[in-house]
Amino acid sequence: MTSLPMTLRPRRLPTAAAHVLTPMILSFFMSGVVSLIATLRATGLTADLPVQALHAWMLSYPVAFPAALVMLPIVRRIVGLLVEPPPAG
Repeated sequence: MTSLPMTLRPRRLPTAAAHVLTPMILSFFMSGVVSLIATLRATGLTADLPVQALHAWMLSYPVAFPAALVMLPIVRRIVGLLVEPPPAG
């Protein structure tokens, strides 16, 4: 069995993409967990829970991602006020 040449590996995104990618991934998971819990609480453990939770997630993620983009810099400033700065050097 041969391994793929180095050129066929997916390229990584540039560092500048991290400021968008972080809230994108965080809001993806957080909105999924919250949608699942809210749907489970509203409907109970039913056979169609995965479908209902997915529908709820499809409504919540388009709201969660832009909200995370807006809120993350604010949260970082608040955290910066609450924690000691890193030691110099």
